[in-house]
Amino acid sequence: MTSKNSSTMQQNPASLTKRMLTGAVIGLALISLFLLTAGEPNPEWPKLWRIRPLIIVPLAGAMGGLCNYFIVQYHNRLGLHKAIAVIISIVVFIVGIWLGTVLGLDGTYWN
Repeated sequence: MTSKNSSTMQQNPASLTKRMLTGAVIGLALISLFLLTAGEPNPEWPKLWRIRPLIIVPLAGAMGGLCNYFIVQYHNRLGLHKAIAVIISIVVFIVGIWLGTVLGLDGTYWN
């Protein structure tokens, strides 16, 4: 019989997909809520200006979910306690969503 080393991490692609989809849904929900409550747009903005943030912010959320997966999955290799790894991954996710929001709204609200 062969024994598996307990320190060997097994990657779970379903978990990665679930975290990326969760991040994308959070980003889509936040930017949709913002756009619905934003009021009347400036007439100088392009006609379909809302499409850009609706694409970029969920992509940023998905990348935040990807970072969350790798930080939490490999916290032992990084030398971090799991609670610290979770906190770091949450901070990285929040910064990613914020940067995605700024990039998505650049030229309109963030001009």
